[in-house]
Amino acid sequence: MATFMLDGFQDPVEVTLTSNITKEQLLGFPAFRVWKTTLQSNIALQSEASHAFHRDPYSLRSILVQSVDWFGKSKIGFIKLKAVIRNSDPKNDLPGISFLRGGSVAMLMILRPKDSRDERLVVMTEQPRVPAGSLGFWEIPAGMVDDAGTFSGAAAKEIEEETGFKIPVSELVDLTALALQDSRIPGHQSLQKAMYPSPGGSDEFIPIFLWEKELDRQEIEDLRGKLMGQRRQGEMITLRLCDYEDLWREGARDAKTLAAWALYEGLNRAGVIQGELMQRKKKPRTQSSNLKDGPNVHGRELKRSRTTA
Repeated sequence: MATFMLDGFQDPVEVTLTSNITKEQLLGFPAFRVWKTTLQSNIALQSEASHAFHRDPYSLRSILVQSVDWFGKSKIGFIKLKAVIRNSDPKNDLPGISFLRGGSVAMLMILRPKDSRDERLVVMTEQPRVPAGSLGFWEIPAGMVDDAGTFSGAAAKEIEEETGFKIPVSELVDLTALALQDSRIPGHQSLQKAMYPSPGGSDEFIPIFLWEKELDRQEIEDLRGKLMGQRRQGEMITLRLCDYEDLWREGARDAKTLAAWALYEGLNRAGVIQGELMQRKKKPRTQSSNLKDGPNVHGRELKRSRTTA
């Protein structure tokens, strides 16, 4: 197996590769770059006297790339690696097995019928999630961020395929960024302004956006049971509508959905949501988002589904 020395840490770090990836491909994988930069920042924080590991700091000793999954012949999908991180005690390793996949984006889509504005319906998707052992998993729409870190690429395409909506950035509210803007937890500044669904095993981070819109009731009802997704890519997605008041119950198995509900509830109680929505109604449309080092969101109009159940 090939090896190389990774710079950027206090001492060069030996990286051992699998046979189906090169040094250049690993270093070019966006998820690896973000993981490396974030780890560098947090290791450096140990120099502060108030840090829990200041007296016996940890350092990255080696990286073993265990497996690489490719999307086609030229795009890395996922990388599983084992990082050895320890302090002066050779038996004191931190858990370092990591599944790198990069960022995703989730959307809380709340639709209000024009004839009953107090009524709220949430757009959800039902689709197979084989890792969970389910062929009909309910969740809010989500998509992976493309290699350029823009929502207009793979993520925007996936959201449109899943829901039929093409959403202008001017109507989006970044719930995670709003919730975190006053956070004062030490060391978290280098992390993404996003929710980490499984930080004990994966680097995945998910900023959660709100899109709240008034539509004719028939437009909303027409969404029920629509079939979406790229069938050639194995996507079998059915749109579902859930009463907002039941979202905490019907979405209890999905971390994205629970996080979106909690953020919406908390920001509503803090009096933030309505002010943000009013500001967006007044602002001209723009093509950038507030996510730190994350996706830009693009889109111009509401696009209806071409496929019905």
